[in-house]
Amino acid sequence: MMLIYAENVLRAEPWAVQEGRPAKKLAQLALMVAAFGITYGAVMGSFGGVLGERFWQVVFSAVKVPFLLLGTFALSLPSFFVVNTLFGLRSDFSQSLRALLATQAGLTIILASFAPFTIVWYASSSNYQGAILFNTLIFGCASLAAQWLLRRFYEPLIERNPRHRVLLRAWLVIYAFVGIQMAWGLRPFIGNPAAPTQFFRQDAWGNAYVRLVHILLTFLGG
Repeated sequence: MMLIYAENVLRAEPWAVQEGRPAKKLAQLALMVAAFGITYGAVMGSFGGVLGERFWQVVFSAVKVPFLLLGTFALSLPSFFVVNTLFGLRSDFSQSLRALLATQAGLTIILASFAPFTIVWYASSSNYQGAILFNTLIFGCASLAAQWLLRRFYEPLIERNPRHRVLLRAWLVIYAFVGIQMAWGLRPFIGNPAAPTQFFRQDAWGNAYVRLVHILLTFLGG
């Protein structure tokens, strides 16, 4: 049954955003985010093997990927709800919510489909930094593909009221802002095989943006 729902999401079928039983649909979509996110997360954490202490990195990564996506989604919703209300679009928020969560489900389905490529990469290289860059590329490709789904799901809303186009851009900004900090806080997702396995880094809850500025200044020679 979940595979049928997954196919409908990838086809951007309207079932995910139509009226009906919204609570059930939201639960189905959240379950897909969890299931497919766990799948890719487990593969993501398998760099360096799955036996011994590395088994726990597989478990940690399997938990972290869906938590990252659902956590970012949940933290972004309150401000997005306020913006919808200010733009006079509060009555459409329920449909917007389903469209956004359907996109999250689509993102995790696409990530899971890339898992075989990640396995091949891990089997071909033992470079930890290379593994980080490869997974960054995978997440980037999945996110770009999910943007197409998001626009498809949002088409009925935009046709109803063009202001939803502005709100869609606002969502992307809010989600990216929260997601970068969440991803920073939840490190490591792959885990260095040469270091002890740990759920969080010691400096996990630093500010991602301060760190990014520092990296940029270092790169520029500042």
